[in-house]
Formats: sequence, structure tokens, C-alpha cells
Amino acid sequence: MDALTAALKVAASGLGAQSERLRVVSENLANAQSTGNTPGADPYRRKTITFQSEVDRATGGSLVEVGAISRDPSDFPIEFQPGNEAADDKGYVKMPNVNTLVEMADMSEANRSYEANLQVIKQARDLISMTIDLMRNQ
Repeated sequence: MDALTAALKVAASGLGAQSERLRVVSENLANAQSTGNTPGADPYRRKTITFQSEVDRATGGSLVEVGAISRDPSDFPIEFQPGNEAADDKGYVKMPNVNTLVEMADMSEANRSYEANLQVIKQARDLISMTIDLMRNQ
């Protein structure tokens, strides 16, 4: 398999991984204020994603795969909201362990990585087109 095809496979695996990362971050942001339904119930727990490297047997290149999507074990912050349906007898509510600043930074990083992989695909496509044009002109 040629180097351009290998580059396309590596970049495509990066696109898939960053797309999944953006989905997880979006889910976290969407549930940043999701409390439990009953007093003392646990709210939404932040999800985290890990990646792992996998060797592609056909090209010998390292592809990126989603290793696991797991739950963040950190403690839930507690806020005083006596009118909330999830408030305990003292008026405190467990809030999700989602930090919107961290999620926004993670989203920005995932977006930049996605764009970088997309640029690799565009460059490889252009090189393949140029090669075909050179072969036609001979």
C-alpha cells in the first residue's frame, strides 16, 4: 500500500476519534445543569474519553481508536437551591461534575485536531490528483 493511502487511513481514524470526542463533550455541556429527579439523587456524571493506538496491519501505520468512554469519578459540587425538586431537607442540590470551561477547552482542542486531520486528507487528495494528471500527460 502506498504512503498516500496510509496517510489517508491515519487521518481518517483521527477524524473518527475526534468526532466521537466532540460528541462526548457536547453531551457533557448539554447536561451541565442536569440534576437528579428526587431529593438526594445523583445528577448527570461527566463522561471522559480515552484513545489508544492501534497498528494497521495493511499499512503498518498507527491508527487512533477510542479506547473507552467512562464516567468521571470526581465529587459532585453542592449548591443551595431550596426550590429545586432535587434539593435535600436542608435545601442543597448535588450538581453535575461538569466544568464548562474545561469542556469548552476540550471542544476547542478536539475541533483543531479534527481540522488538522481534515487538512491532511485534503493534501493527500491533491497529491493523488496531481499524480494522476502527471500520468495522463505522459
